[in-house]
Amino acid sequence: MGKRLKRLVAVIKKEMIQVLRDRRTLAIVLITPLLELFLFSYAVDMTVDHIPMAVADMSLDNESRALIKALTASGYFDITLSVRDEEQVVRAIDEGRVQAGVVIPPDFAQQVERGDAQALILLDGSDSFTVQSGYSAAMAIAQAEAIDLLAQQVGRLGISVSLDSLPVTTATHVLYNPALDDMVFIVPALAVLILQVLSVNLTAMAVARERELGTIEGLLITPIRPTELMLSKMTPNLFVSAVGLASITLLGIYWFDVPFQGDPWLFAWVSLLFIISGLGLGLLISTVSHTQHQAQQITVLLFLLNLLLTGFIYPRAPMPPVVQAIGNLIPLTYAIRITRGIFTKGVGLSFVWTDVLALAFYGGMMIIAASVTFKKRLD
Repeated sequence: MGKRLKRLVAVIKKEMIQVLRDRRTLAIVLITPLLELFLFSYAVDMTVDHIPMAVADMSLDNESRALIKALTASGYFDITLSVRDEEQVVRAIDEGRVQAGVVIPPDFAQQVERGDAQALILLDGSDSFTVQSGYSAAMAIAQAEAIDLLAQQVGRLGISVSLDSLPVTTATHVLYNPALDDMVFIVPALAVLILQVLSVNLTAMAVARERELGTIEGLLITPIRPTELMLSKMTPNLFVSAVGLASITLLGIYWFDVPFQGDPWLFAWVSLLFIISGLGLGLLISTVSHTQHQAQQITVLLFLLNLLLTGFIYPRAPMPPVVQAIGNLIPLTYAIRITRGIFTKGVGLSFVWTDVLALAFYGGMMIIAASVTFKKRLD
């Protein structure tokens, strides 16, 4: 055990010296995430439909069913979950199962007859694109449904009713971000996207660069084992990634005024798992690539998949199962849900433990896979 530790420490020291010696590259690595945060934060804007919605219909009458039908017919909402009350709707949003909810009171039909009916629509304020589309759609649908009910009353009673007094109104509350500040939506997910790119790029060139420079021959004749080599190449970059994460997070909180609602320590150690998974994925890319150019091509493809399949831009719920399965192979998918949950919603480990477990498993598997694919011989 002592000899293994000495070998590992020696190679880690060598890797650390190599990282610190190239100060220009190190400076670029640390500054680039900050520039990307500024550029992307002010540029992202999307509109979303088919938003997963939970329904708490405590009335179960024709009027409530008509409102729900109007919401689904619009194409903006898909009813994916039925629950009993408002508390369960909020919990479903917290857990990420839905991004919107509608709560209809028990006496909704009587309220409609009196002309003062009100349904509550809840939107997930941690997702910019969802809330922007959902808010406008909910208001328009509710108004259209109210006018339709009013017209029915006029026809049934044969009287003149002013459109200034509609029989149904909705109170729409945006959870976690009532001011609809775009930075609150964008910054948490963008922070982990940049961190993923940083961590993967730091290690993706590691083994491929050793091959091109010829220095891998020196490693091949040493008694160091593949797993020890992988860990030694990850350790210096782990510290660099941690510095990058801290700078991005502090910039988001103090420059963009994004409130941090959760437990900082929980966020820190979960982020550490994410960094390890990203570094492990980068090592795997490096070991299967014969040149740095090949490694760069794979990281570019991975970046595109990060943008499209992880929920950063497009919601994952409407995606086909096969596409969702591909997204599940990318650690950013889990990190985005975790970060939005802790950063924006302030949820605890009980809400995100499955994603945390997936990251831990992913990081371990990537290190093992990289060690297995690394061959202690020249091709």
